[in-house]
Amino acid sequence: MAPLLYVGAAVLLALVWLRLRGLEYVLVQHRWLFVCLFLLPLSVLFDAYYFIRAWLVFRMCSAPKQHDQRVRDIQKQVRQWRAEGGQTYMCTGRPGWLTVSLRVGKYKKTHKNIMINLMDILEVDTKRQIVRVEPLVNMGQVTSLLSSIGWTLPVVPELDDLTVGGLIMGTGIETSSHIYGLFQHICVSFELVLADGSLVRCSETENSDLFYAVPWSYGTLGFLVAAEVRIVPARHYVKLRYTPVRGLDAICSTFQHECTRPDPATFVEGLMYGRNEAVIMTGELTDTAEPDKINNIGYYWKPWFFKHVEGFLHKSGPPCVEYIPLRHYHHRHTRSIFWELQDIIPFGNHPVFRMLLGWMVPPKIALLKLTQGEVVRKLYEQHHVVQDMLVPMHALQKSLTCFHDEINLYPLWLCPFRLPSVPGMVHPKSDQEEMYVDIGAYGEPKMKGYTAGTTTRRLEQFVRDQHGFQMLYADSYMSREEFWNMFDPTLYQKMRKQYGCEGAFPEVYDKICKAARH
Repeated sequence: MAPLLYVGAAVLLALVWLRLRGLEYVLVQHRWLFVCLFLLPLSVLFDAYYFIRAWLVFRMCSAPKQHDQRVRDIQKQVRQWRAEGGQTYMCTGRPGWLTVSLRVGKYKKTHKNIMINLMDILEVDTKRQIVRVEPLVNMGQVTSLLSSIGWTLPVVPELDDLTVGGLIMGTGIETSSHIYGLFQHICVSFELVLADGSLVRCSETENSDLFYAVPWSYGTLGFLVAAEVRIVPARHYVKLRYTPVRGLDAICSTFQHECTRPDPATFVEGLMYGRNEAVIMTGELTDTAEPDKINNIGYYWKPWFFKHVEGFLHKSGPPCVEYIPLRHYHHRHTRSIFWELQDIIPFGNHPVFRMLLGWMVPPKIALLKLTQGEVVRKLYEQHHVVQDMLVPMHALQKSLTCFHDEINLYPLWLCPFRLPSVPGMVHPKSDQEEMYVDIGAYGEPKMKGYTAGTTTRRLEQFVRDQHGFQMLYADSYMSREEFWNMFDPTLYQKMRKQYGCEGAFPEVYDKICKAARH
């Protein structure tokens, strides 16, 4: 019996050592092993649960019946906070690791957490052409339901897990944004619980100042509890044309032409694979397709989309054309999380891996964050870039040169968008609508001497000089003065005073700056 006890004790000690030492080593040196063995299966279970739940809730029409009670529960929590003296700021009780943003904010531990359980589609009104949703509904959920009844959103931000609330309070963009604008611009109305516990609805004609102030406010004007978003009739396919372009001048002129011509394609996207090589894609909606040119890129055994596109760089002759099922197109970068997954699973695009384990890809970003640990988090912070910078189209060439000189990171994502001249934190400096472009940089910089803080600050300064904007899901190294030089505080600060937000919610800068988010 004694030998068995010794063996058991030795095994226990070994497991403790592995947990303290070995697990850290695996997470840092062989993260792909942990991801493949544990996070991929967990991600499948995670998705399956939420898919079944969303399907049952919508089919049973239970969400609209429960929504009002859920909102009353939120109002009750806010009023209780006020009754107790409101000693700390409020924020949502949703854990930081559940968000798509790569950082987990410290403020969740110090602020009053208001529990918000709002994750359902409430109504699809095809007469008004709107879908009414709760804030934690995600893009995968919305497109799955809408496509089944012949509708879609005009702007479908890429990743399945992006939530409506995040896309409104933060921002969202897609390759149709050069026509429709950002995600906020396809929203018809918002419903919020304010700092006094009251419920208010706002739109372009009702409480319009609040309506324009909500986007980019990051939950610092109230708790979003519902939104109405425009929908449009869907088509079966996107006819996608791939045009390889070489030379920075040609890349910029071709991209700008496709975005601003009198009859632009419904979708325009650019992927840059080097300073002087890119593939420009333009797509049109259609119900018919040439059978031999249909490409179901969403199937798990298919090559990752950005790798598929890269193959067109080496093809000569006229631009190649494919017909891609609409929902496959909308989520074409989901499986590889754009190109971030190649840093996590280096062999993830290998045909054998795709055939055997591709059906479990991608791992949930939330689970990656939950298990990354302090060591991995610091490595990502110091050696990894995840940034989207929004610059005027006329500054595209100058901006691409700056990105190359500062980080030398490819691929780069180019996504155009129309920025109307409306009130709010983000609008053109002039009184005229303007075409902008999102430059998305995701991965490990190749530039020698790269340092996260110093380099990002130079990029931020450059973007401010161009009258551009930084998406706020990533780390911002700006000072408060620099931040409000980039964004327009006028309407936002007016609404904070009008609705008593100053003692109830932190200012948006305090939620997104590096010190608060780490």
